[in-house]
Amino acid sequence: MRNIVIEELKASEVYRQKVEVVERKGLGHPDYICDAVMEQISVNLSQKYLETFGTILHHNIDKGMLVAGEVEGKFGGGRVVSPMRLIIGDRATFEYEGVEIDVSGLAVNTAKEWFSEKLRFVDPENLIYQVELKRGSAELTDIFSRGGKVLGANDTSAAVGYAPLSPTERLVLETERYLNSKGFKKKYPESGEDIKVMGLRHKENVHLTVAAPFVDRYVESEEDYFEKKMELHDRIEEFTAEFAEKERAEFEACMCARPTASLNTLDMPGRGMDGIYTTVTGTSAEDADCGEVGRGNRVNGIIPLNRPVSSEAAAGKNPVSHIGKIYNLLSHRIAAEIYRQVPDVSEVYVWLLSEIGTPIDQPQIATAQLIMKKGAAGEVEKEAAEVIEKELENIHSFSMELVAGRKPIC
Repeated sequence: MRNIVIEELKASEVYRQKVEVVERKGLGHPDYICDAVMEQISVNLSQKYLETFGTILHHNIDKGMLVAGEVEGKFGGGRVVSPMRLIIGDRATFEYEGVEIDVSGLAVNTAKEWFSEKLRFVDPENLIYQVELKRGSAELTDIFSRGGKVLGANDTSAAVGYAPLSPTERLVLETERYLNSKGFKKKYPESGEDIKVMGLRHKENVHLTVAAPFVDRYVESEEDYFEKKMELHDRIEEFTAEFAEKERAEFEACMCARPTASLNTLDMPGRGMDGIYTTVTGTSAEDADCGEVGRGNRVNGIIPLNRPVSSEAAAGKNPVSHIGKIYNLLSHRIAAEIYRQVPDVSEVYVWLLSEIGTPIDQPQIATAQLIMKKGAAGEVEKEAAEVIEKELENIHSFSMELVAGRKPIC
């Protein structure tokens, strides 16, 4: 029998609390880039191991850093002076049963493909790629040779997930997705990908502070910049107003007022290029901000400051034994299923704790904390425990979804 505990949490749901703060680092943010690229390397490497050996081998591509370069920006289009450097690190299996895998080549090619597909103005050939992947330790590598459909955990660690997202969390998440959507970029090509959204809800009032670089080749002058900025600001407030109207039908106690937004608040008219937020490539990693794995969004796509969050960086970790990835995502999955299946649950938090070497479907403890709409948690304890039991029983299938890259991690 698995060690499953269900308890009632006597607390207000996040959306009923007076203050809520939520952040989202978007597609072109240096931290997002590191998470997304390292995760894609893990996915591609897992697929390569499967194709070649019929099994996933030890790897953790979860140490990565994007070192900012240098540019010379100007109205009408600047230039890259010094390229960005992407450092790809930690551990991988380079040889198995006498067959070698070009892990370094796969990692670099994956990174180039990602930049080519995701960032319109970044030339993937104009980056420096520094691969620092080494072979894994004997005991951790041996986990993959011990057999069994479900592997042992390669670490003792805990994770926490929750459901549902609050309206403010969804607003922050969807605002960035809207601004980085293909349709928006087609209509407003001057909008760069390095978009960050910080949401503040105070009682029913919601304000978003948005940072969004303008690509300098589409900006003719300072006056042109501020005209385009005003247009984008209007689009943001239109989107947030429409979103809030839909949310009111579901959550009666939040976002009753029309959300407001600020855009690029560091700007100062009269200072030319020094007083406006422009980039050559659409990302601040070109000359302003380095990036690192684990400093960006949690696995549900946001940085929710009102919630308990896991300390592990999920991106790039192997998907079959590293609970720093598996439990991070699975805890959110279990929470969502409890919220969907168990009656009268208003909000749920799920905690999973592993023990190194123990099969990943046998956590030391799995706990669900329930905030109830009505009734008591004891009345639905059996139903909640059954959801957890089922999800843990199916953890191999869940891991295979991670192997296939079907679960976004940032």
